[in-house]
Amino acid sequence: QVQLVESGGGLVQAGGSLRLSCAASGRTFSSYSMGWFRQAPGKEREFVAAITWSGGNTYYADSVKGRFTISRDNAKNTVYLQMNSLKPEDTAVYYCAAGGYSDSRAAYAYWGQGTQVTVSS
Repeated sequence: QVQLVESGGGLVQAGGSLRLSCAASGRTFSSYSMGWFRQAPGKEREFVAAITWSGGNTYYADSVKGRFTISRDNAKNTVYLQMNSLKPEDTAVYYCAAGGYSDSRAAYAYWGQGTQVTVSS
């Protein structure tokens, strides 16, 4: 069992940066790949980024590639999402998830409650 709690969301102007954190409880955190997803109002939840259990491999949606960076610290049971050059279209609730290394929601068994990111133009 893994419990996930996101933090770091907020309001930022276009072009700005935010760093999201996802703290995990449970001794098995380091055995899971982790992902970030987001959901804008009226839209489906979509994949943002994923990282393998070791942190050795990462994968990004085309819409955030080159602007967002996913990383993890297994000693701290935490995964991060550094978001730079933010755009209004990045506005969404951001969720972290634990499970498989995939862009599919179905691969992830555990989800956090989400943190709101709002980018103003």
